[in-house]
Amino acid sequence: MNYTKPIRSEEDVQKFKQYYLERGDYRDYLLVTVCLNSALRISDVLRLKWEDIYEDGKRGVFRTHIELREQKTQKCTDIYINSAIKNAVRLYEKNCGTAPKSGHIFTAGKNKPITRMQAYRIISRGGKSIGLNISPHSLRKTFGYHAWKNGVPSVILMKIYNHSRFDITKRYLGIEQEDKDMVFKSIEL
Repeated sequence: MNYTKPIRSEEDVQKFKQYYLERGDYRDYLLVTVCLNSALRISDVLRLKWEDIYEDGKRGVFRTHIELREQKTQKCTDIYINSAIKNAVRLYEKNCGTAPKSGHIFTAGKNKPITRMQAYRIISRGGKSIGLNISPHSLRKTFGYHAWKNGVPSVILMKIYNHSRFDITKRYLGIEQEDKDMVFKSIEL
C-alpha cells in the first residue's frame, strides 16, 4: 500500500510553493496554498467557489471563514481564511485578472472545476521539482504535522480533520523517530 506522508521541512514547503510562482502558475499556487492552509480534502477544495471566500460577492472583502459540508463525511466545518490564503487570492487576481463574482475557483475553462486527477498532477509535479513524491493528501497531512510541531494539541487537530478516531489523526501527523528523539533531547530533568 502506498502511504502518503506530509512535507516535514518548512524549507521544502516554501520551495514547493515557490515552484508555482516561478512558473507563473498563479491558479496552481492558490490551489496548493488553500490545500496547505485549510486541511481540507482535495474533493472539497475543488468544489470551492468565489462566493465561499468573498463576502456577498464583493471582491477584496473576504469572509472570515469558509463554511462547507464535507463531501466525504457530510459533516459541517468552518475553515478560517488566514492571511496566506488571502495573499494567494490577491496574487492570483493581480496576475490573472479579477476573479469573477461567482463560480468555481479552480477552473479548467468555462467555469468547470478541475478534476481530482488534474489536481494530483499539478501537486505531484511541484513535489517532483523539489525531490518529493507527494499527492493532494500529503498537503492535508502537512497542515497537521506543522500545526502539531507548533504545539497545537492533537485533540484539536482531530476536530479540525473531523476524524472519528484518534488513531487516524496520529497516522496523519506522520510522527517518526526523529520527532520522538527531539522530545527526549528537549526534556532534561
